Amino acid sequence: QAQQQRNLDNIVSQQPRIGAAKKSRKEFSASSELEVKNTSPMSEQDSGILDVEDEDEEEEVPGAQDLVDFSPVYRCLHIYSVLGARETFESYYRKQRRKQARLVLQPPSNMHETLDGYRKYFNQIVGFFVVEDHILHTTQGLVNRAYIDELWEMALSKTIAALRTHSSYCSDPGLVLDLKNLIVLFADTLQGYGFPVNQLFDLLLEIQEQYSETLLKKWAGLFRNILDSDNYSPIPVSDEEVYKKIVGQFPFQDAELEKQPFPKKFPFSEFVPKVYNQIKEFIYACLKFSEDLHLSSTEVDDMIRKSTNLLLTRTLSNCLQNIIKRKNVGLTELVQIIINTTHLEKSCRFLEEFITNITNVLPETVHTTKLYGTTTFKDARHAAEEEIYTNLNQKIDQFLQLADYDWMALEPGSRASDYLVDLIGFLRSTFAVFTHLPGEVDVHSTMSGKVAQTACMSACKHLSTSLLQLLLEAEVRQLSLGALHQFNLDVEECEQFARSGPVPGFQGDTLQLAFIDLRQV
Repeated sequence: QAQQQRNLDNIVSQQPRIGAAKKSRKEFSASSELEVKNTSPMSEQDSGILDVEDEDEEEEVPGAQDLVDFSPVYRCLHIYSVLGARETFESYYRKQRRKQARLVLQPPSNMHETLDGYRKYFNQIVGFFVVEDHILHTTQGLVNRAYIDELWEMALSKTIAALRTHSSYCSDPGLVLDLKNLIVLFADTLQGYGFPVNQLFDLLLEIQEQYSETLLKKWAGLFRNILDSDNYSPIPVSDEEVYKKIVGQFPFQDAELEKQPFPKKFPFSEFVPKVYNQIKEFIYACLKFSEDLHLSSTEVDDMIRKSTNLLLTRTLSNCLQNIIKRKNVGLTELVQIIINTTHLEKSCRFLEEFITNITNVLPETVHTTKLYGTTTFKDARHAAEEEIYTNLNQKIDQFLQLADYDWMALEPGSRASDYLVDLIGFLRSTFAVFTHLPGEVDVHSTMSGKVAQTACMSACKHLSTSLLQLLLEAEVRQLSLGALHQFNLDVEECEQFARSGPVPGFQGDTLQLAFIDLRQV
């Protein structure tokens, strides 16, 4: 009945709507601890009421008296009253029911494994208190309000303790959400009988934090799969339909790209729209838990924003850092990650709007938590940049290991050393990748500008320092003029590379300055 009233049909019961009302009434009221239930089955008239009620929603809904035969209790009470020993029966009845209450409140050890375990537990408790409420209203003093309140206080503390323990074992966010809906239904049902249930809603706020943690674990797996399966190359688009589909999944506008004929490419790879959509899915999942908790829209907004911030700064951030730091990550992949994180950073304002539209709390509101997504994507970008510089230097070191100078050579060779020609060839092709990145003008200038320039300068400095070390190696005690001439050819090759402008945007001979110390020595 409470379920119908709350329009929570089907969310918890996971059964077809037809017959749901009948089942919940039976479960609620035919409580397992009243032995009376076993000895007095429902009369034909009662089952008739249920059938009619299914056909006609307006019909009177059966209560405890229709589902349980209370006559043995009334008879005993009458006999004891006539004998002048009513108090004896009252004390006996209350003592027995207290014992039964303790049995009812003992949760089964595997309750946390299924929703049915929790449902049976709640049904028993509801059944117990519905019966006591009926006795309170029909027996004039067999039980009183103080006795019922005291029982409810005990029941509440034991129930909350049991739920706290059992819910902490649960690692499935779906089950935690179903449990929350069940607790709300349980609280609403008993509130309808006048029992105070605020503590149950306080417990739900505790469970919400745990729900958030189980969601974060689940989403960490989703993000890992997305990042692991990505090809780290721009998304190719063959026709208008595919173009519109991707623009529908991810907020991206670029007038230049729109004008280009098909086939064309988005600047980012597939993980951008996928990650963006998973963040939205996470926000929806957070929202589901906050429904029916009697929270203000500001509290809901705050709850969602705090959880989303954890998703961005902890879960997604770790996944991105792991991808960047993994072995054998290529330079083109790192460059693509820089482009991707730039676009995701720009999309953060759309996520802010998305949350605002759901909760109707404007971002200007005093206590609104801001999303920290931009820092997550900036950090990932800086890590990718650092990894590019480190990677390049490691490659340069690998080439330099092939250097084999004959320091006592009588004549120099006719051209630069083979290892160095190969090294310069590698650097040229690497920086060509940077310069031919797809994408909009601003990303183009950011990536192939700042990152490529820094990477190029860093590579030239590293190469210059390494060559200088070779020349000044302590083990080299003697040098011939022929060897120096050969070394000079190699330095000239480096200077020629610096002059050729491998990366656009350097002013004057900035890049050549990297080799000036080497040249002087």
